[in-house]
Amino acid sequence: MASVGFIGVGNMGGPMARNLLKAGSAVKVFDLSAAAVKACTDAGATAVGSAQDAAKGVDVVVTMLPAGQHVRGIYLGETGVLAAAGKGTLFIDSSTIDVDSARAVAAGAEKAGMLMIDAPVSGGVGGAEAATLTFMVGGPDAAFAKAKPFLEAMGKTIVHAGGPGNGQAAKICNNMVLGISMIAVSEAFALAEKLGLDHQKLFDISSKSSGQCWSLTTYCPVPGPVPTSPANRDYKAGFTADMMLKDLKLAQEAANSAGAATPIGAQAAALYEAYTTAGNGPVDFSGIIKMIREAKR
Repeated sequence: MASVGFIGVGNMGGPMARNLLKAGSAVKVFDLSAAAVKACTDAGATAVGSAQDAAKGVDVVVTMLPAGQHVRGIYLGETGVLAAAGKGTLFIDSSTIDVDSARAVAAGAEKAGMLMIDAPVSGGVGGAEAATLTFMVGGPDAAFAKAKPFLEAMGKTIVHAGGPGNGQAAKICNNMVLGISMIAVSEAFALAEKLGLDHQKLFDISSKSSGQCWSLTTYCPVPGPVPTSPANRDYKAGFTADMMLKDLKLAQEAANSAGAATPIGAQAAALYEAYTTAGNGPVDFSGIIKMIREAKR
């Protein structure tokens, strides 16, 4: 039985940790939320009092944290988990963070003689609960091979994107596409409404034509055509607008760092900034169609 320390067991990390339990791993958990920890201990995990304790005496450490500064703070320095863990520990960071932070922490792991991958996920809370997440992985071949069985316990699709930081690069590029495409689909439905075209008719045509995309066929932003989309639950979040804005900002930071032009990505970030500033951060990101409907030409 493998032993795992899991740091950050909130909306995403909690189901992931519980799926590792289901796969037969012994799991120690740490989180600042007592309720999040309890949801895992009720499923068989062991609670510990600090991130350092979660990293001690385990084969694998998994982290799911909010941002790059949190990952750097947890991993690096004399009180970080790299210093607390035993030699040969494998580290899997599934946070979505900036590429520079991912590469800095990977360099720290390499210096400490540890194996590490960055492995951000796609699939939302539903995917975490169903163990159908997609993992985009950056890191050395040896670390990827060692991590793969644990990733397979938590997800369905595991793609090795290349060296350290490339998992994060893949995630932010993918989510920039998602943010842009959701706005495009929302604009199309808003225009169709003004032109008197029925939602279902537009869906039936575009879903089989050149407008087909995931934002349309899986996550349609209007009620009706896709019964499982959040639009049918008053936009109760599967993936919040706040989280989309975070990813779009990360994409813009990376674009600025790399000298890449992403004008439509920048506009998508600005639109989601406006949407969340209006108090819609906790709403599903597809709810941006409401703001688009109300916009004046």
